[in-house]
Amino acid sequence: MITMSDEEFEKAVEDGLDAVPDELFDLIDNVVILIEDEPEGDDPDLLGLYDGIALTERGNTGYGELPDRILIYKNPTLRYCEDAEHVREEVAVTVVHEIAHHFGIDDDRLHELGWD
Repeated sequence: MITMSDEEFEKAVEDGLDAVPDELFDLIDNVVILIEDEPEGDDPDLLGLYDGIALTERGNTGYGELPDRILIYKNPTLRYCEDAEHVREEVAVTVVHEIAHHFGIDDDRLHELGWD
């Protein structure tokens, strides 16, 4: 596992978010982006997770007051990647992948688009 400070990893996530076009980023609604060390549950290799209701599924009745969450997991990313540059690339892909889920794009479609 490579080593990266919390600040360096946060910068990688910020850079990933900065790579999202403004026109798309402006459409993200009621989402908080969090960095956690490890995922909960059965998959210790999970790099990111979208926890919420996709925009395509919200309908006209609203979706509650709590924001959806995009979780980026530091330690699985550091275990998966070979060096700091690979971390930055993988974080950017993970950010895009989880934002896509917010817009209702599923894993199969992301795979078709080359985002896996």
